[in-house]
Amino acid sequence: MIRFGTDGWRATIADEFTFDNVRVVAQATADQFSTITDQDAQKERTVFIGYDVRFLSDRFARAVAEVFAGNGFGVLLMDGPCPTPYVSYQVRNRSLVGGIVITASHNPASFNGFKVKASFGGSAPPEMTAAIESRIDLSAAVRSADSPITLVGPEPEYTGALKRLVDWDRVADSGLRVVVDSMHGSGGRVLETMLAGTRCDIRTIRANPDPLFGGISPEPMMPQLEPLCRAVVEAGGDIGLATDGDADRLGVVSRDGRFMSTLEILPLLLLHLHRKRGWRGAVAHTFSQSQLVGRIGRRLGLEVVETPIGFKNIAALMLERPILIGGEESGGVGVSAHLPERDGVAIHLLLLDLLAASGQTLEALVRDMWDEFGEFHYDRRDLHVPVDVGARLMASLVDTPPSTFARLPVASVATLDGVKLLLEPDAWILFRRSGTEPVLRLYAEAPRMTTVSEILEAGLQFVEQSRAAGV
Repeated sequence: MIRFGTDGWRATIADEFTFDNVRVVAQATADQFSTITDQDAQKERTVFIGYDVRFLSDRFARAVAEVFAGNGFGVLLMDGPCPTPYVSYQVRNRSLVGGIVITASHNPASFNGFKVKASFGGSAPPEMTAAIESRIDLSAAVRSADSPITLVGPEPEYTGALKRLVDWDRVADSGLRVVVDSMHGSGGRVLETMLAGTRCDIRTIRANPDPLFGGISPEPMMPQLEPLCRAVVEAGGDIGLATDGDADRLGVVSRDGRFMSTLEILPLLLLHLHRKRGWRGAVAHTFSQSQLVGRIGRRLGLEVVETPIGFKNIAALMLERPILIGGEESGGVGVSAHLPERDGVAIHLLLLDLLAASGQTLEALVRDMWDEFGEFHYDRRDLHVPVDVGARLMASLVDTPPSTFARLPVASVATLDGVKLLLEPDAWILFRRSGTEPVLRLYAEAPRMTTVSEILEAGLQFVEQSRAAGV
């Protein structure tokens, strides 16, 4: 069963992610793209195809290219690994019908994936992926190795667009000491190359492409970012910046070597872009983001919209109205001023713009934000739980919600995406099944880190007790 999750179809290489299955999905996508060009003659019947550093990604991308070529599409195929947002940018910049990226993003090295990019330059919305799923196996894959497939290399328009997002002269003259961690993925030395020749001191670790990602999952969070934490302290850096396997998500480390979650980074950027840069628009955040985002947005007089998890839900809002900033918990942040898409490199530059404009450390900026809007801490746990078990467990929470959790009163239960217990005062825990792997995620936020730890410990105990009881 081939199903699209929060962003594309992902599966284990050589098990479900095979050349035959990739061609089947490519054919279904070509059929769907054909309906778009039939209805909208202004959309160029050309696709842009990119891929990451994973095992056989280049060959899978070539197989996809041959299917699209066999269906009469023009094909632009990257000549090497590239960030996913680069493909999104090229699709929009060239007015193409869409794009494909062969990547499993932050998933383990044994996975690969198939991301679809719509003509607007962002992840395919749910109705498009549902239409693609419905077309799978309706027609045999048509392949052509003889039709023109144009190999293309990196072009400067993308990095030029990134520089225009920020006060480039201010960033270039800031003298910031930056450690970049590409986690052996597609981010490579993109940021280092952009800042070459400026007064900034840039060092990149884990820049070499590695299909095994050094033996870890390329997800920019702890404990995977321990090497970056050490490198920032050793280098006396002002900030550490990481990207995931395909560089659409980010991770941040402060100068004292502390990992900073997106629940801290998103509200900091919101304040900077509104107060210092004068940007306007609505604020969008997913169900697992910090209460601070909504609190700050409302205090600034901005519309605040909460969405289900998955950046595609924020991207959909970006097509309807200007979104000053939107973000999810798992490192995905985007701004309408750039793309209806998350982009780790773009947000890295906005963070450097923040530091250059403020002259403060991230730690000081967070303390100032807490003084003004309230202190919050966050953590998360990922448990390997079969999909059916996770579904039954969450159903039990909805059917018979507890009156207290971790000795805190349960004020209400929210079910926008997963099951969130809102605890008094100012705390919550969210139980949610992953959309891409058999994982049950537990998220928690509270005014004190000790409270967060207690809430998560109670969550782990609840899961174990439920499994033991056969829930």
